Amino acid sequence: MKRIFILVTVALFTVGAVFSEEAVLIDFSKLAADISVNTDSGPNENRRTMMDYGTVAGNSFTTEQKQVMKTSLAIANWEVTLASSSRTIGNIARSYTSEAPSKQYGTVLGARIHFPVEPFNSWATIKPPFDIPAYEAQAEVDDDGNIEPAEDNDFSGPSRFEDGYGVVKNVGVVKSVAVDVYGLNFPHSLSAILIDSQGNEKTVFMGYVNFDGWGELRWENPAYIQAVRNRDLRLYPLYPDTTPFVKFGGFLVQRDAANGGGDYIGYFKDVKLIYDKAVLDTDRDIDDEALWGIIRDRETAKKVYEMEQFGHAQVLRYLESQKQATENSFTPAPTADQQ
Repeated sequence: MKRIFILVTVALFTVGAVFSEEAVLIDFSKLAADISVNTDSGPNENRRTMMDYGTVAGNSFTTEQKQVMKTSLAIANWEVTLASSSRTIGNIARSYTSEAPSKQYGTVLGARIHFPVEPFNSWATIKPPFDIPAYEAQAEVDDDGNIEPAEDNDFSGPSRFEDGYGVVKNVGVVKSVAVDVYGLNFPHSLSAILIDSQGNEKTVFMGYVNFDGWGELRWENPAYIQAVRNRDLRLYPLYPDTTPFVKFGGFLVQRDAANGGGDYIGYFKDVKLIYDKAVLDTDRDIDDEALWGIIRDRETAKKVYEMEQFGHAQVLRYLESQKQATENSFTPAPTADQQ
């Protein structure tokens, strides 16, 4: 009887253990600039994450203009947005991201945030230059940033932004989140922003960066139920529902009024997840998707929608950059001899 009890206990523990998976949501060492696009001053874009928004720019732009409508998740493209009460010209100009060379990890994300020096609460977000697509199929990108989609537009394998580029598929309940961050004894707090397949943002409080050197800040889901017997077990149709996902929405840095303002400097290596699978991987007798193609049609439509939303914002930024003054000084007045 005792032996049977032990075997049952081990079996239940094993069943609970197979739920959890570990994955890297985003690895900034993979986002180093490695190709030169529309510039002669060295690499400025990341090949794997290149996006071409000229396809949704409309017919009022020339072919030459559409050629420069490209961007990527290269670290220098990430944006720092301050709270509205802190959004002065000086603070905005002093808040930006940059590639940071690390002896331990290679290239990581470096961020400078210039908080107000006055004693009031403030915050800032560090976000990607565009909403990371969850349905972008694999593609080939040449040295000029031109994107050649896969011929079959296959959605059966991992999308282009999986494997450490911002998206993790087949995520059920998130058990734990970890951020590898370099602290410089700042008293500010750090949170990670996660976005689910329904578009809901969840801000996860990771902790404080008041330490020196690399450290792992970790969040444990207080609502996570470890024991399988205590879970609410339900049956869902296995097809044609698409599997849920989580994508990275950025970081939130908060400064308390009681702490000093001015510059905050931080470095970030990656964000990792431990989660339950939403659907188990099984060897099924019939390939449902090959027969009906429902998921392919749905994800193609979602991909087009994501591209339209991403492209419109980027086109507006391109138009603003074209209107921006390029002169750094006034033209000197002509002398008497020149008149």
